[in-house]
Amino acid sequence: MGAVKTTTRWRAVPWLVLGLWVAVMVLVSPFAAKLGDVQRDRAVDYLPNSADSTQVAKIQERLPGGETTEMVVVYHRDGGLTGADQETAARQIQQIAGEHTLVAEPVGVPSRDGTTLMYPVASNEPGLDEDARDKLVNDVRSVATGGDGLRVEVGGEAGLATDAGEVYNSLDGPLLYTTVAVVAILLIIIYRSPFLWLVPLAVAGIADFLSMGVAYGLNQWFGTSVTGQSSGIMTILVFGAGTDYALLLVSRYREELRRVERPYDAMVRALRGCGPAVLASSGTVAAGLLCLLAADLNSSRGMGPLGTVGVLCALIAMLTLLPALLVLLGRRVFWPLVPRHGVEPKARRSLFAAMGSSAGRRPLTVLASGAVLLGALALGTLNLPGDLKQEDSFTDKPDAVAALQTLGAAFPEQGTRPITVITPTDGADAALAEVRGTDGVENAERGRSGDGWTELTVLAAAPPQSDGETRTIEDLRDRLDGSYVGGPSAEQIDLKDTNARDQTVVVPLVLISVLLILVALLRSLVAPLLLVAAVVAVWGASLGIGGLVFGPLFGFDGTDPGLGLLSFVFLVALGVDYGIFLMHRMRQESLNGAEPEAAALIALRTTGGVIASAGLVLAATFAVLTSMPMVQLVELGFVIAVGVLLDTFLVRTYLVTSASVALRRAVWWPGPLSRAPEAAPPTEEEPEPVAAATR
Repeated sequence: MGAVKTTTRWRAVPWLVLGLWVAVMVLVSPFAAKLGDVQRDRAVDYLPNSADSTQVAKIQERLPGGETTEMVVVYHRDGGLTGADQETAARQIQQIAGEHTLVAEPVGVPSRDGTTLMYPVASNEPGLDEDARDKLVNDVRSVATGGDGLRVEVGGEAGLATDAGEVYNSLDGPLLYTTVAVVAILLIIIYRSPFLWLVPLAVAGIADFLSMGVAYGLNQWFGTSVTGQSSGIMTILVFGAGTDYALLLVSRYREELRRVERPYDAMVRALRGCGPAVLASSGTVAAGLLCLLAADLNSSRGMGPLGTVGVLCALIAMLTLLPALLVLLGRRVFWPLVPRHGVEPKARRSLFAAMGSSAGRRPLTVLASGAVLLGALALGTLNLPGDLKQEDSFTDKPDAVAALQTLGAAFPEQGTRPITVITPTDGADAALAEVRGTDGVENAERGRSGDGWTELTVLAAAPPQSDGETRTIEDLRDRLDGSYVGGPSAEQIDLKDTNARDQTVVVPLVLISVLLILVALLRSLVAPLLLVAAVVAVWGASLGIGGLVFGPLFGFDGTDPGLGLLSFVFLVALGVDYGIFLMHRMRQESLNGAEPEAAALIALRTTGGVIASAGLVLAATFAVLTSMPMVQLVELGFVIAVGVLLDTFLVRTYLVTSASVALRRAVWWPGPLSRAPEAAPPTEEEPEPVAAATR
């Protein structure tokens, strides 16, 4: 009777799970397709509501004509502009003014050396519609053309926003395809099967589609911000974390198929064996990411829920859909290395057994050497380039950046990017006088008024995003009470300041939340502290390696202000994942009676291969970001990929193992495993010395 029930479950449950997932995909499909529609990548979309720059943008929307789309059309000839060049420029600008409604008639501003002529162009036509803004910019670019040595570039705030939007919109396809290709290649190598790799990869793709639908729902119901960066990271997490969970499950399932005849029963045992560790690891990642909700920066705060959605969708898919598909496909999915019931694989000398033995022989030496190495690498953070400027954010120079660089070279004596001051209308004249009297201000003019506010357009004497312009913006904010100072350069200042604030708040929250979860899971205080210290050391070393290569090797001129916080959150949350797999197995071996040193080496030998495979896959998925055309994505992907590899092959293999061997039972303090077991009393059949020797 029991066999009949098992057969019925074997046939019914997997099909039921599969049918449920089909229904879920049908329901989610309309929402997943809309995620790109709610993605926003303007600088003010990243900033908190309290920032001056955000307030300026919001008030500008309420002024007559709404938000202004500001561009700069730049005409340049290396040997100096000719009369024909100037006529061409005037004719093209007149055509632009005739085809579009502009705020004011553009007036050309020549450079002192006669090589450059810039025309500021502003229009209220697009309003808040980003598609209309992009169309306007592209229309202007189609009219403003050069040739025969005359170079024409369209930049300004709107030009930069359009170019950045095109880059982010182009990421979805290449990011997904490259991630899928990288994961597929690694799974084929790991599984050595022409079929098996397709199953977890297909499940990860379904989980990614589900996460897109859920992310769209969060945006609609709770206003969660969605940026190109956060949606890209969500995809990376789905494939990276999901494949990690699949590797653990498939490895355990393969073991159980050798012990159990029916695939259904083998899968049940596999889920019972590795399920708790997978749940704990995903819970740790989710807890770490949700700490980003305490961030002030909209982009970071939005990345927390989106990253959590990615991890949880991957978890649900890998613990339900993947088992159902594997059971339905049976043992043949492992071909040609099909696990046979009752047949154990040939014993092979494990690389991780050899590595563990070397760590076990001289644990203190290994631990000290590893700590010195990580510390030395962390010194590379002193070589990190300064803050990343907006024009340096692209790996390939778009038209707007070229325009900005041309203006910077042609007008070194003045600013070319306006600073916007929003002041109460009843004190606008006094504010204008105060602005004009501020050191570093080249020019200031009164603009639109409405809804009790007046707009002042200010030009600094110093170039954009220079130390001089930064001092001017800060002076304006100090001197103008009740006013807001914004604009592109002010937005970059607010981004930097907000990131610094968020780091002081979020980092302690991540450490505390992860530590509490580890204490509850491992029933110890020392082991969790060891794991947390290890991942923090990995984070410092990874940033240090970034400092050694970003400038000298990659040629980057700056570091994204959010790199430290985001890399910390991901490396701590994801790095602790592998620590859970290792220490959880170590604890199980200790509970089964193994001595501390033996438990550590057994745990490394049994989990090392799976952790190494998972680490390679996760590092490779984040490394995909280094092929993207945005510097901040390249930097983030590089640091996390390097950190995962350090954690997998150095810290987890050598340092945590050697520390566990050196600490022996103290690693489980103050839990019961930290106390030596009481000696059993001697029996009449076996004298005490013999009993001791046997033990």
